[in-house]
Amino acid sequence: MTGPRRPTPRANRPAGRPYRRPQPDDARRAAYDLLRAVDERDAYANLVLPGLLRARRLEGRDAGFATELAYGTLRLRGRHDAVLAACVDRPLDEVDPPVLDLLRLGTHQLLAMRVPAHAAVAATVELARAVVGEGRSAFVNAVLRKVAGADLDTWLERVLPDASTDPVGQLAVRHSHPRWVVDALRDALGGSLAETERLLAADNEPAGVTLVARPGRCTAEELTAAGAQPGRWSPYAAAWPAGDPRALRAVVETRAGVQDEGSQLVALALAGAPLDGPDTRWLDLCAGPGGKAALLGGLAAQRGARLLAAELAPHRATLVARTVGSTADVVVADALAGPWRPGSFDRVLADVPCSGLGALRRRPEARWRRRPADLPGLGALQRALLGAALDAVRPGGLVGYVTCSPHLAETRVVVDDVRRSRGDADLVDARPFLPGVPDLGDGPAVQLWPHVQGTDAMFLALLRRRSPTAG
Repeated sequence: MTGPRRPTPRANRPAGRPYRRPQPDDARRAAYDLLRAVDERDAYANLVLPGLLRARRLEGRDAGFATELAYGTLRLRGRHDAVLAACVDRPLDEVDPPVLDLLRLGTHQLLAMRVPAHAAVAATVELARAVVGEGRSAFVNAVLRKVAGADLDTWLERVLPDASTDPVGQLAVRHSHPRWVVDALRDALGGSLAETERLLAADNEPAGVTLVARPGRCTAEELTAAGAQPGRWSPYAAAWPAGDPRALRAVVETRAGVQDEGSQLVALALAGAPLDGPDTRWLDLCAGPGGKAALLGGLAAQRGARLLAAELAPHRATLVARTVGSTADVVVADALAGPWRPGSFDRVLADVPCSGLGALRRRPEARWRRRPADLPGLGALQRALLGAALDAVRPGGLVGYVTCSPHLAETRVVVDDVRRSRGDADLVDARPFLPGVPDLGDGPAVQLWPHVQGTDAMFLALLRRRSPTAG
């Protein structure tokens, strides 16, 4: 992909027409504006980009170029910064953020896209003139010409740490992940550098779009009839091949939605594990934005049960209500002090806030947004929410503790700490309730992986609350 069409060059312009400086193309401008939104407003790229594409009326090839340029630049920022650091005569944190984003956009075109070097430099400099002015565009031009002086392999030879003395640092730069994230993922994978590298490479592959057919409202067959492909593991999943699935009638009507297959699987496992006694009241403790609640609500309704979806933020509760339709009741409530009596529910989902390190394929900026200092606060909240879930479930009932992170401090450590402090929760082997899904490890908890199952890195622990009389 070489990029959007450029204005007519001077040599090919009809005689007598006055010269006008070429304007930055809309695709590159959209990518730049997305990077600025992420930096200035902590925006989520996957939420901002669709609106930008619509506002700029970008479709087809131009929309694809803008998407690849924006997401790729965010995803490979660490590697590109290592190259830029060798080309700039000052620390990168002393470069004005808008200028640095322009340099990253240009570097991505030069080293990771099929854009001719002269086009990548010229188009990025034109964009720089428009957004940061003539003077700073000269700096952009000079730096990008240095980047263009070598190919990616040559640059990697120059900037990669020595794998024999710093293997984690080498992986961090090569695969563009913060070093602390590489360390955490390696720990979660049992220390294997080879498997860690496979995971890092998978994180840098754009995730496909997976749809969910919400039980009782839609079927996977309806989605495949509309052009989707069958899912790999979930009976409610369908892979959307290309384009925006939001035009599908089932999606417009919220009978179906976009939901990663790993997210579907953890909800299905909670719903599929057997219970003794009643099974009529289910709770989604942290329901926003509503994907898992819609899946669980449909399953509950088919069994004569009813789901209560609790969400703290009113605007997110509105999203949940729109998503679940009539299959669940929605309440604005603090999960730590919910308006229900202890032991009220038979099944409880605790899909807790987390670092999001399991969804780096979909949220390319998340790897740069999170810091190790975030983990203690998240861990405290996760422990509190798991404790609240165990309080809300009846003796003999089930809790599904879920995170979209493989970080041990957010997964096994949280579960072990809560079980140790309470003494009334037993782990249930979750693997039998994900039938057909390979390589689920030794159990009883399950960690899914992008490089193994092709899903987001979802973690699930099933816990059964022990009866007071049980030993």
